[in-house]
Formats: sequence, structure tokens, C-alpha cells
Amino acid sequence: MKIPIGSLALLFSLLMLSCGGKEEKKKEGFSVRPQKTTEKVVETPVATETKASERIDLTNKGIGPVKSLTLDATVDAAMAAKGKEVYDQMCLACHRIGKKFIGPAPNGVLERRTPEWVMNMILNPQEMVTKDPLAKDLLTEFNGSPMANQGLTEEQARAILEYFRTL
Repeated sequence: MKIPIGSLALLFSLLMLSCGGKEEKKKEGFSVRPQKTTEKVVETPVATETKASERIDLTNKGIGPVKSLTLDATVDAAMAAKGKEVYDQMCLACHRIGKKFIGPAPNGVLERRTPEWVMNMILNPQEMVTKDPLAKDLLTEFNGSPMANQGLTEEQARAILEYFRTL
């Protein structure tokens, strides 16, 4: 099985031509080439806005059925106990006392919000998160997790509010 030398030379030259002589095409698009900088970068401090859950607004009454509410100077212990029961059954899945969870912590809420706002948020959460600016900010702060409407009565919401006064 002799292969003529001319055939080998032809095969070899074809291989050489097929491997070499290609032009590299310039890639289109964006490319980054690191460069050394000699400029000193001065960072300006960014103004941090107060989180919605920490913001104090004692003028907003919210959107919903509760327009006015007056709280007694003393806490109604029986109503607060009923409120704790309802809270533990309906709210504990998303709200934890003393820490951020799926929703904001309820303790100290009456130092930051009006009683009417709290009641309207409990009774009318869908409309609150679409129309009330503070509720919208809370929705954003808590990763778009809207508060579920638990279908509570005004009496149950008022009991929860009384429980919040004990926290």
C-alpha cells in the first residue's frame, strides 16, 4: 500500500491552507477593558430615607370605614385579651412581636400611626395598599407582600387595636 509522495504533499498542503490564513472577525457589542485610574474617587453619602415601618405619621387616618376613634386613657383588659386571641389566630402567620417578619411588627404601632389608620389597614387592606401612600410604601418595604383581608369585624379589629396598646 504505497501512497505516492505527491498525494501526501497535496494532502499536507490542503491541511495547512485550511488551518491558517483565517482573519479574526471583530466582535460586535460591548466589551470592557480594565484600565488603571489615577483619579481619586470621593463617595458622597447617600441620604437614607426612613423606612415606612419606622416612619411616624399621626395625621393619616387611612382609607376605610373608620373615620374617627377615641381611645380611653386606660386599656380595657378584657378587650385586649380578646384582641390577643384574634391576633394569635388571624395575624400571627405574618406579624411577629418585636421583629420584622412577612409584615411589620405590631408593637409600638400606635406611636407611629393613628388608631383609625390601624383599624382601616386591618379592615380594608386591599384599598389601603392601592390608595394610601404609607400603605403603598409598606408594601414596597415588605417585598410586595400585601396584607390579606381576614374578613374581620370592626369589633374584632378594635379588640386587636386594644391588644396593640398592651405591647
